[in-house]
This record gives sequence, structure tokens and C-alpha cells, in this order.
Amino acid sequence: MRKADEDLIDPVNGYHIPPLWLERSNIPDIREKIESGMWVLLSDGQLLRRGYTTGTTAAAACKGAVMSLRSPVEEVEVPTPAGIRVKLAVHGRKGSCLAIKDGGDHEFDLTNGLEVLGVAMQSCETEIVAGEGIGRITRKGLWIPIGKPAISQSANRAIHDAIIEGLDETGLSGARVELSLPRGRKIAPLTHNPEVGVEGGLSILGSTGFVEPWNEHMGECTAEKIADLDKVVVTTGRIGLRYSRVLFPNHTAVLLGSRLDLLRLRPEQDSVVCGLPGLILRWALPDILQGSGYATVGEMAQTDPGDPAIDRALDRLRGRLPKTRIVLIDRIGRVIRDVIP
Repeated sequence: MRKADEDLIDPVNGYHIPPLWLERSNIPDIREKIESGMWVLLSDGQLLRRGYTTGTTAAAACKGAVMSLRSPVEEVEVPTPAGIRVKLAVHGRKGSCLAIKDGGDHEFDLTNGLEVLGVAMQSCETEIVAGEGIGRITRKGLWIPIGKPAISQSANRAIHDAIIEGLDETGLSGARVELSLPRGRKIAPLTHNPEVGVEGGLSILGSTGFVEPWNEHMGECTAEKIADLDKVVVTTGRIGLRYSRVLFPNHTAVLLGSRLDLLRLRPEQDSVVCGLPGLILRWALPDILQGSGYATVGEMAQTDPGDPAIDRALDRLRGRLPKTRIVLIDRIGRVIRDVIP
């Protein structure tokens, strides 16, 4: 039987939940909610609900499309990269299935409510085809070669695994599944996609399968946790979080996102900031791309890691965080720059 004071770990991000946070919450079944992966506990005891990424929603639409070749489908269960299985409502009929993206308690998720459509037909081989509304890569520095559909590796695996499950459950041998975002091209200009080199639509993403909830208190809550840790590595995104745990196994890795302005690190802390160069260097030097000829910091770092603009940004960082180690990595975890105080 589990003890009341046993450590509670968020299954999506690996955070150890401080007991004090649990004490501040009077929500029934709080442990079960957190262990489901669908809920995030804040320092004041508030619960926020996670949403689903475009990748998870696409996996549901594609699996539902395959299953609907046999019979109508109203709900599917799909795997996520975090290892948690989730159930999503869908509408699948005769090989066509629609799923609606749920952004959870994220105040600024522009893709909340986005329609994701999967259309399947029986085939000798299993194939995923990127259709209307899915963007294409047009610049270096991203996770996929130029010209390819903007579907991340983790999302592509989740979609493929969901399709295989659909084939197994229906007894079909193979299927060609076309994935599309009917409103993707219309919504894309409202996002950062054109700035980073994704044209013609949206990206299908999802390193965990979940959208982290966000409000202003969320950032303050995370900053409070960082300040309390003796050995901490602060990351700006999921890729940074993943590789930070490998590069610094004796530190607690904490995902802060773009709110580096909230950092209040103590001089005596053993602290590291680690992640992709984009957010970190732009925070230090907002005009880093001015006159460079590059569209993104990622493109600059990949093409010329020794660019003088990167040096200027790192000098600024040393001024802001004089006791903190700064480690810039690329999308496969290779260290680009390592600045030791």
C-alpha cells in the first residue's frame, strides 16, 4: 500500500512534486489525477489540465480512419511518446476520420479546436501521406531536411504506431493514410512557422504527446521551483529537457520555456542553462539576426557555430548569469557551445 508521503512524480515531465504543493491542494484524488499525466499541479495547489499535441491528435485521426474502414468509430485509444495511452473522441466513417485538437488549459494555444483529418484506403503497404494544411520545411536548422513535410520524428512514430494498432484491431494488412489539416494554411500565418522556415501550413509536433498548460502563474511556479534547487539545469524546450537529463544526470532538469526573464538563480547554486540556441541567444541579444542574412538562430548556429553574433550573445549571457554554465545543443543533442563560468 502506498504511503501518504511517498514521492509523487509527474509521468510526463519527470518532476518530483514537492509535498508542500500537495498539502496546498484540497482536490479529491489529486494523486490519481497527476499520475494520469493529464494534470499539472502548481505550487499554490492549483491543477491545470494538459491538452494534446497535433501529433497525438493526428495519431487519433489516422487510427480512426483505418478502423472506420470496418465500422463507424467514435473514440480511439492511441499511444503517446511519453508512454501514456490516451483516449480521444473522433468521428470516423468509411475510411475518413476527424479529430479535434484539445489545447487543455493553455491560454495561448492557437491550434486549440483545430480539425485534423485522416483518410485511409486499404493497401498492400502502410504509408503516411502529408496532405493539405501541413507545412513544408524551407530552411536549415530545423529537425527535418528542406522540402519535407513538417512532421517531427516523435509525432511520425506515434502516428505510425497508431495506424499499426488500427490495422491489428481490424485485421487489415496495410493502409495508405493521408493526413491533412483543413484550416492549417489559414492558421499558419498566425504562428511562428513562417519565421522559422515552415511554409504552407502547420507543423505536426509532439515530443511527449501533450500540450503543457500555461498561464502567468505557471511561469512563476516553475521559477520558484528552480530557485529552491541546489543543482539545476534550466531548459527552454522538450529537446533541451531530454538531453539535459543525459548531459547532467546529477542535476534536476526543469523546463522553463521562453520565460528566461523569470530566472532568479542564486550565486551558490550549481546551475546550468541548456537547450537549443534560438530562445537562449535571442533572450540575451534580441537583435542577433539583424543584418546576418539568416532567418533563424538555429540556421545561424548550424551553418556557422562560430558566428561573432553568437559570441556577442554569450557575452551578454555571462553578464546576466555570471555563475551559470551555458550549454547550447543542436536537435540531436550535440554540444554547439559550452560556456563554463
